[in-house]
Amino acid sequence: MTIKVFGHKSPDTDSTGSPIIWAWYLNECRGVAAEPRLLGEPNTEAAFMLRRWNLDKPEILEDVTETDEIVIVDTNNVAELPASINEAQVTEVIDHHLLQGGLKTKGPINITVRPVACTATIMHDLMGDDAGRMPEAIKGAMLSCILSDTLEFRSPTTTDVDRELAEALAADLGLGIADYASEMFAAKSDVSSFSNTELLRMDSKEYEVGGKSFRVSVLETTSPATVLARKDGLMEDMATVAEEDGVDQVLFFLVDILSEEAILFIANDFVKAVAEKSFDVEVKGDLVSLPGVVSRKKQIIPALKV
Repeated sequence: MTIKVFGHKSPDTDSTGSPIIWAWYLNECRGVAAEPRLLGEPNTEAAFMLRRWNLDKPEILEDVTETDEIVIVDTNNVAELPASINEAQVTEVIDHHLLQGGLKTKGPINITVRPVACTATIMHDLMGDDAGRMPEAIKGAMLSCILSDTLEFRSPTTTDVDRELAEALAADLGLGIADYASEMFAAKSDVSSFSNTELLRMDSKEYEVGGKSFRVSVLETTSPATVLARKDGLMEDMATVAEEDGVDQVLFFLVDILSEEAILFIANDFVKAVAEKSFDVEVKGDLVSLPGVVSRKKQIIPALKV
C-alpha cells in the first residue's frame, strides 16, 4: 500500500513542500512507498517553489477512504482535513501547531508536535543522518518552507533551530537568503489572477472562539497597496464566504511583510468589537493597523476574544 502524505486545505508553501519532503524520505530512506498529495491548489508562493526546484505538483485529493494509509503534516485540525479523515488509517502526524482535538485513529500512532516555526524543520531532525542524502530539490523545498513560515525570520514563531537550518541549507545550495526570500515574497504578492473569494480562502483556517466560528484569513504581501485597492470588493464578499463556508465571520488580516504589521479589515460592527477586545485598539473606519502583528499562530489566534 502506498502512504498518502498531505497537509491542510488551502495549501501554503509548508503544506505543499512538507508532503513532498516526507514522501521523499519515506521512499528513499525508509523504503516505504509514499506519495505527496494536496488538499487544494497551492498558493502563488508554493507554485513558485515547485517551478523553481522542478518539483511535480502533487495530485489534489478530494477525500480519503478507510483503506487509505495516511501521514498528516502541518496540521492536526480536522476542519482543515478531508471529511472522512477519521475513517482512514492515519499512522503519523508531524506538526507545529496547537492541538485542536477531534482527530481519531484506528490505533496508536507516531505524533511529533514541536514549537518551531515550520514543519520542514521538524522533518530535518527526524531524518537524522539521512538528511544528508537530500537532493538539491528537496533541500530547496525545505528552505522555501522555512523562509515562508518565518517570513524570512521576521515572525515571532522563528526559533534558532529554524534559522540555523535555513542558513545551512542556503549555504549548501549557494543561495543568498535575502535574494531568494525576495523572489518568494514577490511570487506570493502577485494575486492579480485571483478573485476576492479566492483571496479570502487562500491562506485561511477555521477556529472557534467563545462559541463563534471564524475563518481567519491571512494574506502576506510586499505590495499591500495592490490588495487595499480591492478593499470594497473584499469587504462585500466576506459575508458570502462566511455563509458558504458555514462560519459566523471571516476575519481578514493583510500582513505587510516589509513593514511587519497586519491590517485588519473591519467589515461590520461585530468585527469592530472583536478587534477592539482582542488587540486593545480603537477602531475608526473600516481598517485598523496592528503594528508588529505578523503571525496568525502566535499573535492573532491566541489574542482573539468575542
